[in-house]
Amino acid sequence: MERILFGDNQFFGINHLSEEKARQQALRFQQTDAIVDVLQAALQCGVGGFMCTTHDLIGQIADDVRARPSMWQGFRFYPGMPYAHKYANAVTELGYFDAMRKFLPKEGLIDVMVRGSKAVLGKDIEGLITLLVDSEMKMFEGLETPVIFLQNVVTDLVQGLGFVDAFGIFAHHVRERYGAEPGFITMNLPKLLPLLKVAGVENPIVCANVNKIAFRMCGGIEGYREATKRYPSRVIAMSVLASGGIRPREAIEWVTREPYVSSILFGASSRTNIENTVALIRQFDEGRQAMLA
Repeated sequence: MERILFGDNQFFGINHLSEEKARQQALRFQQTDAIVDVLQAALQCGVGGFMCTTHDLIGQIADDVRARPSMWQGFRFYPGMPYAHKYANAVTELGYFDAMRKFLPKEGLIDVMVRGSKAVLGKDIEGLITLLVDSEMKMFEGLETPVIFLQNVVTDLVQGLGFVDAFGIFAHHVRERYGAEPGFITMNLPKLLPLLKVAGVENPIVCANVNKIAFRMCGGIEGYREATKRYPSRVIAMSVLASGGIRPREAIEWVTREPYVSSILFGASSRTNIENTVALIRQFDEGRQAMLA
């Protein structure tokens, strides 16, 4: 897993502090060409890991990667699922049956429909989970997806329900069918890690908010440190700038010193911001390594 990962929030108008900035970004990235330009800038800066949702625009990016592989060498998708709005919009626009045909895998509509029907009628959770993953992964066929994530809306719902077997089912299916590692996005890392242990997911990849002011860090900084000491894991730090609440240099210097942080996820909409962020991470990483040597 790469030390530095690039995110997609900026492409879909997500900003937790500024609605106006979010609106401007959403308007700018309505066309895939604008997204391609930013992703190419990240790739040229050495950031080839793209952590993304399964939004329709990401499907168009995936098509571009398949069509022009030489332009995208070293680029890898880290998809997170499910993307609930996509399903709701498709049913509204296409109807239930055509929406199903759009998202289901190619290996056989009848097989998948039977699997889905059994899952619904028999309350077969394993069937539902595998069906969901396969439908979401359809857009990444033939592309590199080293880690497949369960989005926090599901991860944290499963936590609340206490149905830890779902984590094991997801992890097994991702490994067996896609040769990928399972990842989990959460808003409550201290609670999730012991549940993953119970589910048999060892040394998990977990993406959570990690920043100097504990912005949206359930359990706080000390809670994270204690949980990761008890339950070894590979943590991807997101929201390291606390949505603009911390200056970049200060934020990155702090997060690179957190020993449990394996990777840093950031989003940016310009080449300059990408270059500056990558340079800061590498600078503080090198400084830390020099101190430890």
